[in-house]
Amino acid sequence: MKLFASDLDGTLLNGDHKISKENAEAIRKAQEQGVKVVVATGRSYNSARKPMAEVGLEAPVICLNGAQIYTVEGKLVRSVPLEKGVAMKIIEACRQKGAYFELFTNQGGFSSSREDFLKVMVDIMMSANPGLKEEEVKQHATKRFQEEEITIIENYEELVSRTDIEIYKVLAFSTTNTTLESVRNELSEETGVAITSSGFDNLEFNHPQAQKGIALELFAKDIDIDMKDVMAIGDNYNDVSMLQAAGMGVAMGNADEEIKQLSDFVTKTNLEHGVAYAIEEMLKVQK
Repeated sequence: MKLFASDLDGTLLNGDHKISKENAEAIRKAQEQGVKVVVATGRSYNSARKPMAEVGLEAPVICLNGAQIYTVEGKLVRSVPLEKGVAMKIIEACRQKGAYFELFTNQGGFSSSREDFLKVMVDIMMSANPGLKEEEVKQHATKRFQEEEITIIENYEELVSRTDIEIYKVLAFSTTNTTLESVRNELSEETGVAITSSGFDNLEFNHPQAQKGIALELFAKDIDIDMKDVMAIGDNYNDVSMLQAAGMGVAMGNADEEIKQLSDFVTKTNLEHGVAYAIEEMLKVQK
């Protein structure tokens, strides 16, 4: 393989949202052997860079599910925002169905209520992990606000109408599957949006051309690498487009069964340094 693309959350990052020593060393080893590496994430650029910087890793970043591509030097080379009218339809659907949501823009992330986010996240995490203490869960949820640098606003209409604002992604959360399904159904006929998910508790809305697979193909073409020489690794439904586009699609051991079924290879979980294991297997084949 000549190019390796990795998702972050649930993939390259462990349960503490960190890149393990094993994963970092494997990525450096691949880079030293001439393999290009790119991160492909639903996160914003600044949020994606933080765990990489902590372990001294440098790589280009495909972020916000493919809406943006940044070079290793931090230069923005691709930008695919949602149309403003489509963004307002997404906002209205989330409001009507009672889903908490955030907007990710060229001016950072925005939310109408930090308290609503914390309540939703605590409910989700407590139901999934009943053994955790509520204060511990609140600290974990608060950390995400710090990672994504969310600004609280009162008026979304005013924000969307600003000429200096480009909206790249809307992220909706809910404690109930029925709420998310209702939002998805409301927008299922809208041609100006692609709907994916990075977890059981959310929906992600992007421009149809802002998908990881499309961005990865463009990135590979720009550095003259054929997709048959690309290995991509991920764990969730916003990774599907790149897992299918790559010559070798790798699912994490913690991925849903559907993700595993459409992939070419299944590695270990993100708690078992699954990225490192997949890279080592790839490098063995190339010897």
